[in-house]
Amino acid sequence: MQTEAKTEAKKVALCTGAGSEKGIGAGILVHLAKLGYRVIVSDIGAGGGPETNGTATESMQAVAAGITALGAECALIPCDVSDAAQVQRLFDQAIETFGRVDVLINNAGIGYLMRPFLQVPVDEWQLVMDVNLKGAFLCSQQAAKHMVAAGNGGRIINIASQAAKSGFPHLAAYVTSKHGMVGLTRSNACELGEYGITVNAICPNHITTELGARQNQYYAKLRGLSVEDYLAAKRDSIPMKRNCKVQDVAAAVAFLASDEAAYITGEAINVSGGEETH
Repeated sequence: MQTEAKTEAKKVALCTGAGSEKGIGAGILVHLAKLGYRVIVSDIGAGGGPETNGTATESMQAVAAGITALGAECALIPCDVSDAAQVQRLFDQAIETFGRVDVLINNAGIGYLMRPFLQVPVDEWQLVMDVNLKGAFLCSQQAAKHMVAAGNGGRIINIASQAAKSGFPHLAAYVTSKHGMVGLTRSNACELGEYGITVNAICPNHITTELGARQNQYYAKLRGLSVEDYLAAKRDSIPMKRNCKVQDVAAAVAFLASDEAAYITGEAINVSGGEETH
């Protein structure tokens, strides 16, 4: 482990949507920081605009403070990933701060807007597409430009979802955006492989993060169950008989970011305990 940490010491990992202490993004960066990566916490922040990229929320600051407490180098750069100017500024600041970006994790997403398909307003649909899919496109493009120019290869890892493989009711925009993210993954893998840049997606099943808790409440009510009974039913449908954890996703990211995964690209890898198998 000491050798691995030393090898990765100069690499930089940037994760969007990483501003929640209990979220997937924060868990990923904590895991990578323990491996010796320098990390960048990014999330939408509060207020501001393209000129400022907003200001960091208390939650974002807490995530960064926790990583710094581990002895890791950590930068905090707010960004609305749906805004092209802010995304460009995010990467400019990342390069200015650390001189490089080796790993991009596209984790920012909206999954809390749930309603029957016939009731989905156009602006709600567009918001989900702008954050989940357009955001991944904008960040991947900026990251790839820097990676190609640096000539050191790189890793782009898209946090998709089980919803990138299967349909779910009352989540039309979310499911569509996550299916689109897998398409973006495959297309970018075809183009960026010659530069030593791998592009992969991770498709976890349900995790009870802050966002996941809102989904639990919605679907439990929809099915006339308590949240506890709803989660128990979900757990029983999984071959490994437990729900997914943030750490499961973080471990998959760490592998895909490592040298051992240098020949793996264009994949959409399930992290679902066997619930999703295609």
